[in-house]
Amino acid sequence: MPSSETPIRRGALARQVLPYALLSPAVLVTLAIVFFPMAQAAWMSLHDYILFKPKEFPFVGLKNFFTAFQDEVFWISLRHTVLWIALTVPAQMLLGLVTALLLNQRFPWRALARALIIIPWALPSVVIALMWVWIYDANYGILNEFLLRMGLLKASIPWLADPDTALYAIILTLTWQGFPFFAVMILAGLQSIPKSYYEAASLDGASAWQQFWYITLPGISGVLITAVLLRTIWVANSIDVIFVMTGGGPGYATYTLPLYAFIKARTNLDFGYGSALAVLFTLMLLGLVIVYLRRTGRATS
Repeated sequence: MPSSETPIRRGALARQVLPYALLSPAVLVTLAIVFFPMAQAAWMSLHDYILFKPKEFPFVGLKNFFTAFQDEVFWISLRHTVLWIALTVPAQMLLGLVTALLLNQRFPWRALARALIIIPWALPSVVIALMWVWIYDANYGILNEFLLRMGLLKASIPWLADPDTALYAIILTLTWQGFPFFAVMILAGLQSIPKSYYEAASLDGASAWQQFWYITLPGISGVLITAVLLRTIWVANSIDVIFVMTGGGPGYATYTLPLYAFIKARTNLDFGYGSALAVLFTLMLLGLVIVYLRRTGRATS
């Protein structure tokens, strides 16, 4: 007689295999659209692959990487990338923190304010870039007009045409676009802190600053760590706003490494060197993420 344990074992095996079967389509799609292009870029970075020379595809090893280290534009782009991340992410975080603290208070039309604050984050990057190009315009831009009327300027400034101001103008644009992400994340963290903590602190005579430092910040520390990590990765890889607003100009004033890799590959059709730049940037960003996770892990442990 067949053992009654066989159907039971088959049912247990099916329950174990079912989660993997359900996840397999997502894994296959991820492999196809993420990891395969990454592997292809790493492979092309080891070859001299120029699109208008399709029949010539010699293996050059690490030549493209050594060329990058001798490329002056690479170092200019790297310096701009560091400045781009170091200014944009903290500015977004601080503005988002202040906004979240305000939206966490009770006031009329608070629900509407919470909905409207998402608009910069919800708008397409191209729309935001074009809007801020008009704002910065030296002839009819509202920013120059406002500063002139306030007496802060004596003459209009070509914000995006001046190498000294172009990068900072785009940083301001991306800060405005990205701070709602921090605001929403931090607001969710604030609402998870029990009100009884603040009531107990008030009874003990703690000031508003002490409550913020010893209750609010520890309560949202996990949210801040995650939000900063995500925004660092997204800001570092952001090229759409720069490309639409200045195209990297004037000169190389607004070049970042992802934009330089994109221009080399898509404009100059040098996919080998462009892929090498992309691989170098990925390794640098990966190192930054690892260091950040280790330091934040030690701080929270």
